[in-house]
Amino acid sequence: MQSETAAGSERTRLFVYNGGFLTQRRIRRILHLSGYDIRLGLPKDGDIVGVWGNSPTAHRGLAIATKRNAAVLRVEDAFLRSLHPGRTGEPPLGLVLDRTGLHFDPAHPSDLESLLATHPLDDTALLNRARHGMDRVRELHLSKYSAFDLTLPPPDPGYVLVVDQTKGDAAVTASGGDQARFREMLVIAQEENPGAQVLIKTHPETIAGHRSGYFSEQDLSDRVSILESTISPWTLLEGAIGVYTLSSQLGFEAILAGHKPRIFGQPFYAGWGLTQDELPFPRRQRNLTRAQLFAAAMILYPKWYDPYRDNLCELETVLDTLEAQTRAWRQDHNGWTASGMRLWKRKHLQQMFGRQKKVRFTTGQPDTSDRPHMVWASHARDTENAVRIEDGFLRSRGLGANLVPPLSLATDELGIYYDPTHPSQLEELITAREALRPDQEMRAERLIDQIISGHLSKYNTGGASPEMPVGHRVLVPGQVEDDASILLGTTTVRTNTDLLRAAREANPNAVLIYKPHPDVEAGLRDGAIDSEGLADVIATHSDPAALLPQVQEVWTMTSLMGFEALMRGVNVTTLGAPFYAGWGLTRDLGTVPARRGARPSLLGLVHAALIDYPRYMDPVTGQPCPVEVAVQRLSEGRDRDGGPSLRLLSKLQGAFATHAYLWRRR
Repeated sequence: MQSETAAGSERTRLFVYNGGFLTQRRIRRILHLSGYDIRLGLPKDGDIVGVWGNSPTAHRGLAIATKRNAAVLRVEDAFLRSLHPGRTGEPPLGLVLDRTGLHFDPAHPSDLESLLATHPLDDTALLNRARHGMDRVRELHLSKYSAFDLTLPPPDPGYVLVVDQTKGDAAVTASGGDQARFREMLVIAQEENPGAQVLIKTHPETIAGHRSGYFSEQDLSDRVSILESTISPWTLLEGAIGVYTLSSQLGFEAILAGHKPRIFGQPFYAGWGLTQDELPFPRRQRNLTRAQLFAAAMILYPKWYDPYRDNLCELETVLDTLEAQTRAWRQDHNGWTASGMRLWKRKHLQQMFGRQKKVRFTTGQPDTSDRPHMVWASHARDTENAVRIEDGFLRSRGLGANLVPPLSLATDELGIYYDPTHPSQLEELITAREALRPDQEMRAERLIDQIISGHLSKYNTGGASPEMPVGHRVLVPGQVEDDASILLGTTTVRTNTDLLRAAREANPNAVLIYKPHPDVEAGLRDGAIDSEGLADVIATHSDPAALLPQVQEVWTMTSLMGFEALMRGVNVTTLGAPFYAGWGLTRDLGTVPARRGARPSLLGLVHAALIDYPRYMDPVTGQPCPVEVAVQRLSEGRDRDGGPSLRLLSKLQGAFATHAYLWRRR
């Protein structure tokens, strides 16, 4: 989709004299969506000159703008840019487009400074968005570059944080920074905090080897050390008793973390009553709250970009994007070894988990490895210290048993969601979502609406439902009787026949609708039964999304259809212990773990199961993506394709279904 956000508004010709505007497609695209058409040559009346910040090439555009009496558009990266610095080649997720100045240059007011000085910033909805945005940025450990290793241990708390920057950076020069100024800042940090350890935080581009900083080993002492690891700045800010910076964005983040940082330059966030300013700022007289500062800098000022839908978007969509991308990088950057993976799945696992380093497939768990190990959950009973992998709950358009690759996979470091005999990471996530912020409730509610309006279920197969008799309708979904969720998650009722009998005995006058499992209907798995005399309707080859709106109850052992029914407001009775049982949202006739003591709302359950737990991959861009993108792709029918070899194997599998074990083996 190519949504022209600026469609209908007058477009502006933007004349540029920096090659980056021409070679970096993402920058061109954001500018185009913002109403600017890049041109070469000389501007005429009404045209604008575009320059990149205060880059070494900016003088070209500024000279021509002066000569031709043209306005200038200053272009810079937004404050949440990407996983890695731009010098790695990664495109930005947002830009700031400033018609009056540069946000980091105090010599002249910028559009951002004008927003902070004159905008009312008193709209309740805007400030609520700002507060929720601050919460998400902190909890997701996001910064301008967000490739942080969250497993790194933090330093002992009680230290002073001194922030280094890159030599010659335009933001440093604009604030009058030089070697002497940084050394002075380090001395004052020690003088004002006698006895405290001082940590110098190295800039990410210095860590990556792109540019040097102002501090070196010559500045070290028994009290001063340099931190060059990829630890999250939010982790560092938690343990700091003071923050000292010239003009780094980390000073802005320190404010959001509750600090009042000591500022030795004049960055955009100084002078508003939230910092201790070494240099006076006479024209900034307004006192702001943290939420007001965040609202202007992160919501009103930037142009944010959605790489999946190719359009401009709100901050919240960028946070969803970074949540998916950072989770994938943080799990995958050390690489994986993997065992218990059927041959047909390996290509797709490589696409999802091998973007940073190729997955090494092994016959078992290596005795020693510098990588984490993953194993398909059904092969993990005797595996220790391995991450279990299983299909997510919004999987594909088609069956896994038919070799259709998944859009989502769940990773679990404790157990797996269908095994109630052991704790799982999903249980912990559900417990943690007992209380939701308003923005989390809104996101889960919108996701449910998107799933229902898209008529989606796990596999999205089947056709229309049969004609239903009048009466109280109870849907009984059949299951694969040798499935791990039945073997591990049931006690007394363990077969489809017994489930139907229990449902009929409890509901003698109801219309009982039995839906065979699609794998069983395809002849690929065990579980076929003679339901005549027990069910009033046998809904063969029916889509769950078409059946559920027509029933009042669902009776199930452990089927995911129980969860799908809850999302649609249908009452659910469980006779086993599926992941959604035991939380107060279902009537449970089976044995559920006593450890499930939390009482989340339905929205909390949905947030944990569909947003927090699985990973999703966009079949269009091939990138890790938020659940909302996966839902949109499924709704549009744009799914992952297993390729011609898997399509052929799937047809052969259908023809020789009784021998399916031959190609489904590892």
